[in-house]
Order: sequence, then structure tokens, then C-alpha cells
Amino acid sequence: MKKLLVALLALVSLAVVAAGCGGGDKKADNGADKKVTLKVGATAVPHAEILNQIKGTLAKEGVDLQIIEFSDYVKPNLALNDKELDANFFQHEPYLDTFVSERKMNLVSAGKVHIEPMGIYSKKIKSLNDIPEGAKIAIPNDPSNGGRALALLQSAKLLKLKDGVGVKATVGDIVGNDKKLKIVEIEAALLPRSMDDTDLSVINSNFAMEAKLNPVKDSLFTEPKESPYANIVAVRKGDENRPEIQKLMNALRSPEVKKFIDEKYKGAVVAAF
Repeated sequence: MKKLLVALLALVSLAVVAAGCGGGDKKADNGADKKVTLKVGATAVPHAEILNQIKGTLAKEGVDLQIIEFSDYVKPNLALNDKELDANFFQHEPYLDTFVSERKMNLVSAGKVHIEPMGIYSKKIKSLNDIPEGAKIAIPNDPSNGGRALALLQSAKLLKLKDGVGVKATVGDIVGNDKKLKIVEIEAALLPRSMDDTDLSVINSNFAMEAKLNPVKDSLFTEPKESPYANIVAVRKGDENRPEIQKLMNALRSPEVKKFIDEKYKGAVVAAF
């Protein structure tokens, strides 16, 4: 009887040890296999193209990067605010600041990635010296990009703005317009299509490239590379320190991505890191 009891106790001990080892292995396996999904909204060119370059890098670090493409400047921020996205990558900080101020959102920049110089384009005019009186010029209709476009037109000596307004300028701030230029405000994504109906169109580089326009070769006038309008990754406030967001930013600002930007866009997009 005593021998039987000893044998039973030994079996129970073995079972407990085996169960403990099995549980530890299972936990380790789950930890090793577990990946974090990161949903990032982006416009197609160049943002989604750049993000696609880092999918493999992030996968090795346990992050499954899912890129959701948008074709406008409004929905990506709304989706981020509504927690449908973890981050977005399509805008510069002045645009984000204006957007969140007007809509009372807690979205912030997680960091700069690149600059897309804004340019002046035309299908009808070969030089800014050939602009006729009363020419029709299309600019973006959102405040930050509209002000940026007006500042660019002033840099090109096509009009004059009130002193001090800078990139916050509106059409009402034009104080000098010798050629009586007609400014038309259009949604930024539609500007490339406006070129048939206007003499000039001031277009963001991402939308220009989507329309097969080369900002370096096809624009009549372009922002200097020192432009303050670096494109950023936006997140909900407090998420900028999430480990997966940090991994995203490190990958986006790597030497490999800088090389890709330089070789792919040849000056139409410039790394800001």
C-alpha cells in the first residue's frame, strides 16, 4: 500500500511538472508569434510608395503594416480621430494644425519624413513671362495649402500680399495684382484636372506626381527645398510613444528610405531627416 501511494505521488509530481513546462512553452510561443497590426492611412504617391518600402523591415520587428490609401486630405484625419487608423502619412504640419484646431481633435505629429515642393503648372503657358492679363489661376481651397500657394505666387512675382501674412494668406490679402489675375480655389486633389480650364494651377507634388507630372521638369516655378512644409506622420495625442509607432518612424527615417526617395523621385520629393 505504501509503495502504491509513493508511486501515485510520483506520477502526480510528474504531471504537474509537465503541465508547468507545457504552459511555459505555450506562453513563449504565443509571445514569439504575436504580431501587432499597424493601420496607416496614406495618399498613393509618394506616401504609400514610401510605406511599402518598410513593410518587410517592420514585419521582422513584429509589426504588420497595413496601408490604407486615400485620395483626399480630409478622410485620413477623420479616420485617425475615429480610431479606424493608428496613424496617417499624407500632410504637412501647418495643415494638421489648422485641421485639428477647426475640428477640436487631439492629433499630433510623430515626426517629419519628407518635403514635397509645391509647383506652378500650365498646359497653355511655357513661361511665367507669358502670362496674359486676366489669367485664371487655380490654388488649393484648404487654408494652409491655399496660403502656401499664394505665398508661392508672390515668390514668383505674380502678385503681392499684405505684409506679414505669409503662408496664412487668403485671397482677401492680395494687395497687388497688376495683371488682374483671377484666383480660383479648388480641392487640392482636383487641381491637376483643372489645368485644361485654367492658365496656371498651383499643385502639391503628391497630386502632381499622381497625374504623371514631374515637379522638377514640368513645373514653371517651384518652392525652394528649404520649404518648411515637411510631410509628417500624424497620430492621436499620446500614441507617439507607442513602441510600434516608434518602429514605424525609425524605419521611415532610415538610410534605406532616404536612398529610395533620392533615387525614385530625383528632387520632386526630398528627405527631411
